[in-house]
Amino acid sequence: MEVTRQNFKDTLKTVCSAIEEADFLAIDGEFSGISDGPNVSALTNGLDTPEQRYAKLKKHSMDFLLFQFGLCTFKYDQEKSKYIIKPFNFYVFPKPFNRTSPDLKFICQSSSIDFLASQGFDFNKVFCNGIPYLNQDEEVQLREQSEERRNQQANGVGTPSFISPSSKGPAHVPEEHKDFINRVIGKVEALLTNSEKTLDLEPCTGFQRKLIYQTLNWKFSKGLHVETVETEKKERYIQVIKVDDEERKRREQQKREREQEELNDAVGFSRVIHAISKSGKLVVGHNMLLDVMHTIHQFYCPLPEDLQDFKEVTMCVFPRLLDTKLMASTQPFKEMITNTSLAELEKQVKEAPFKSPQVETAEGFHSYDTAQEQLHEAGYDAYITGLCFISMANYLGSFLTPPKAYISAHSKVVEPFFNKLFLMRIIDIPYLNLTGPDLQPKRDHVLFVTFPKEWKTSDLYQLFSAFGNIQVSWLDDTSAFVSLSQTDQVQIAVNTSRYAESYRIQTYAEYIKGKQQDKEKLGQTPKSWGEDGWLKPHYTSASTAATFGYHKGLRKRSISPAEGEQGGDAPITDGWSQYSFPDATGSKKMKLDDKSGHAEAIESKTSEGWLKTGDAPDPAGSSPPPEDEGSPEGNDAEGTVPWQQAPAVHGRKGQKKKQQKPKGPEPTTSLFEVPEVW
Repeated sequence: MEVTRQNFKDTLKTVCSAIEEADFLAIDGEFSGISDGPNVSALTNGLDTPEQRYAKLKKHSMDFLLFQFGLCTFKYDQEKSKYIIKPFNFYVFPKPFNRTSPDLKFICQSSSIDFLASQGFDFNKVFCNGIPYLNQDEEVQLREQSEERRNQQANGVGTPSFISPSSKGPAHVPEEHKDFINRVIGKVEALLTNSEKTLDLEPCTGFQRKLIYQTLNWKFSKGLHVETVETEKKERYIQVIKVDDEERKRREQQKREREQEELNDAVGFSRVIHAISKSGKLVVGHNMLLDVMHTIHQFYCPLPEDLQDFKEVTMCVFPRLLDTKLMASTQPFKEMITNTSLAELEKQVKEAPFKSPQVETAEGFHSYDTAQEQLHEAGYDAYITGLCFISMANYLGSFLTPPKAYISAHSKVVEPFFNKLFLMRIIDIPYLNLTGPDLQPKRDHVLFVTFPKEWKTSDLYQLFSAFGNIQVSWLDDTSAFVSLSQTDQVQIAVNTSRYAESYRIQTYAEYIKGKQQDKEKLGQTPKSWGEDGWLKPHYTSASTAATFGYHKGLRKRSISPAEGEQGGDAPITDGWSQYSFPDATGSKKMKLDDKSGHAEAIESKTSEGWLKTGDAPDPAGSSPPPEDEGSPEGNDAEGTVPWQQAPAVHGRKGQKKKQQKPKGPEPTTSLFEVPEVW
């Protein structure tokens, strides 16, 4: 169902009813752009921390506009054994409520607008008929202003919308406006003596309208109702109506009620988000971090500076979230799903071993046809996101004892995926954990390198040519992370660069410490670094600053480990095998605790067991998450992150490293809980 400003009020009750009766909701958003930085890839450095990624998105993405919001509700019909869907496609635009309401400024990215235009996106519906909205602070401010104006008018202060006998003297009229005001007085006097009831004055300036209000308030203390009327072309004029005291009071009350109704209309689309939040239903999205950030930022409150505060706000707005891109990128799906972009995922979950869910569009709603692929219409994308979730969730039911063909959105089988949002192209942190601490991998093999802005990637490869395979992750024009393949080579590289003139090398720990020291110098409160933080005792601290100056005579050189110092074949890990990871032995069976498919435990049905919380080896190795459709170029490695399996060693594309088997105590948590290690 397409929803614009014209039919929003009539449709809102239907939307809220669909949300309330749904088993789960799927959402999607379309934006006016992604990044206001030099390039989109600047948002997705492979070695970002969750805090850094959040800060980048907040800084470079929130000035764009979410102007189309897709919502699809899914309710399972037990009798028909199929889902009943109700899709909605909202066009959203921040039309100012009045002259004192927020006049939002936003930016557009030409590539995003061009792409949406190529997909048939109707921008006229956004800008001409988009549903307005206010966030909570804006709504409170406008309601307070409205109340203050009413109080001022009741006390005879301010500019009234009706005539009252409270004025104590004539208004001062500048000389150049006296003829205009005298003509208005003449017209009003004529109105009082003839049979007409209404007088529409010609459009005029705001200052002239103020003079008219003040003059009529003084000269005609009774018998008139005066108010400003706005035409469809935004022209404002004053309407004067003959009334008695009872009629004047009635019109005054009507105007107050109309103002409240207009204010409720101005809250607009935010009421849909409030309904979603109030329902507490599971909200499903695909690669949904930006969708969540924009939704909170536009319709609730400005995003907080701190990541932990963002997590808390998100859990207040959306108590249960599930990201299908993360779900498809983990076990048991990662071996079967080769491309996790939404369009490709929708195609793959139609094929064996998956089964396409049976769905039926509710009466009165537009029926989507996946064969026509209406991609990048938010309502359609929300619809196929929900289909992907159902297919993958039902596939998990095949592992139950006995197997179940239908898995509800409330089942414990899907709980491990709750409140974890996919993080694009971070090598060793696949998701943002909204309800707990994020993964904190060791990055002992990572170096922070600063160099002249003339350098290119080839210069870094030349510099580290003696250290074998490396991976370069650019930060800006003069700095980058370089990941080595051997941990014991890190200090050698740092020592070799100690006397270099044109570049400088630090360990990752030194880089993090330098960033913290910079924050302290700026007077910011430093974060506390506990035992599980990234500044652990095993890191070597250094007093070297994070940035360096360069000699005028820039020279490029290669650095090599001294003979006899280079280590043997000890591989560098990507930090996964250095997590504390529980070991599990034995097989556990599942006992169904109700008819909805809730479960307590499960028996592994594979040799290595995707549901095993132990350290089953990953023969394929682990590598960065695959690129999503339309995303910037980043790491060239393909693959996904395993779920509830021991981490694999990360190297360059095509390399496979031996996995170090971690040891740990027998886990005491439920088999379906995501362990500390992904």
